Amino acid sequence: MKALWLKRRIGVGLENLREEARFRQIPDLDRGADRLLVHGGRRYLNLASNNYLGLAGHDSVRRAAVNAAEEYGASSGASRLITGTYFLFGELEAELAEFKECEDALVLGSGYAANLAILSSLADRHTVVFSDRLNHASIVDGIKLSGAKQVRYRHNDMDHLAACLKRHADAPRKVLVTDSVFSMDGDVAELERIVELCARHDVAVAVDEAHGAGVFGRGRGLAYELGVAGYIDVHMGTLGKAFGSHGAYVAGDRTLIDWLRNAARPFIFSTALPPATVGASLAAVQLIKDRPEFGGRVLAMAERVRRVCRALGLDTGGSVTQIVPVILGTNERALHGQELLREKGVWAGAVRPPTVPGGSSRLRLCLRADLTDDDMILLESALTHLAAGLERETPCL
Repeated sequence: MKALWLKRRIGVGLENLREEARFRQIPDLDRGADRLLVHGGRRYLNLASNNYLGLAGHDSVRRAAVNAAEEYGASSGASRLITGTYFLFGELEAELAEFKECEDALVLGSGYAANLAILSSLADRHTVVFSDRLNHASIVDGIKLSGAKQVRYRHNDMDHLAACLKRHADAPRKVLVTDSVFSMDGDVAELERIVELCARHDVAVAVDEAHGAGVFGRGRGLAYELGVAGYIDVHMGTLGKAFGSHGAYVAGDRTLIDWLRNAARPFIFSTALPPATVGASLAAVQLIKDRPEFGGRVLAMAERVRRVCRALGLDTGGSVTQIVPVILGTNERALHGQELLREKGVWAGAVRPPTVPGGSSRLRLCLRADLTDDDMILLESALTHLAAGLERETPCL
């Protein structure tokens, strides 16, 4: 590293992270999407992956990926507006549009890219964007990129949202954007109340179903579960979580998708997804359409885990989804809790600031539909061990 100021600044920053128990390292894992992952030569039950339905290893999804690679090769070669599109893209987007009961859909490289595309294309410095305080970082960054005025309302506080909407009633362009399922808390947005308030104030609504698609609403998402999908202007979802593949989609009216194809910089200036992932995504959408019970299975498992946690005195916050946080407070307690679970063969993420607010560090348990009865028994035993271990003094780390 040549610049001395840069070396000093980074060195101080890293030291601060270590002192605050917030330093991160990429874990040396193998098979990180599978039900069982491998670390240090030992197998662990994987409750850290977003592979909620276990489809990443499903035979039909794997075969579709292989077939697509054999037919089209390993790369798309360019952005889709140049030479990077191929027949499977059209199939996938038509399938997604039908699945979401929308006129059209557009596939992008990731959920992060999709949120940047939506917000930077639909909002500008003349726009006010209302955003839940716990929205994903990609939403926050998309608003920043757009140059719009950001108005953050308290998490799921509809009275505060109503006051914010009233305060900005005269703004010429208004957008509300929210996660449907909040990825670190496992709770859900009050979409029924949101669409009611936004209709009253002529506010466009964009919903990020990254953690809701595939699980709720027969796979179509929380908005469909609640019966409000028809009142939402922009539907976004990812293909790398419950669908077990990679990428993301935006669905909505045909004019919206035409605009994104022409105005969304993350779409225009990115190499398109490779054939294997598009083939896998297409197979996963078809599979979820045929097997909508997958989502209900994983939600039932999560409720069972919450009951166990409550009985053990573990705080799961407002979780009502497949994501079950165990809120422990300090960074040190979260890291200690992570080690306690590993002692029993369970792998879960220790989530610390800035991903979650200070003082709310936690373990994040992600239930998945391919867990067996024996897996659930192991998890319950590990949670009992966790609760007992936390009763003892948390060691200094």
